[in-house]
Amino acid sequence: MSIAILYGLCSAVLVGLGLFALITHPQPLRKILAFNLIGSGVFLLFGVVAHNGAAAGFGGDPVPQALVITGLVVAFASTALAVALLLRLFQETGRATLQSDD
Repeated sequence: MSIAILYGLCSAVLVGLGLFALITHPQPLRKILAFNLIGSGVFLLFGVVAHNGAAAGFGGDPVPQALVITGLVVAFASTALAVALLLRLFQETGRATLQSDD
């Protein structure tokens, strides 16, 4: 088993765990964390794609590397916004969950 296959499998596991948590947990904070787990799996997959270009004798593909760097910045900003909105919801309602329509 090569390193690229191992990283690809780890990427698939991260995305799968993130999707499972995103679907099953109703709490907004856990959904934010699950969304970040999915993003980490995708970034790892892009790293594997960039590594495969370097393994072929080339200097490494800069496009996946640029996508990972840009994605990390966007993921950080979206996580900060989501946590700020969740804190604002907690300040207004006293709860960190959304009210159901029962």
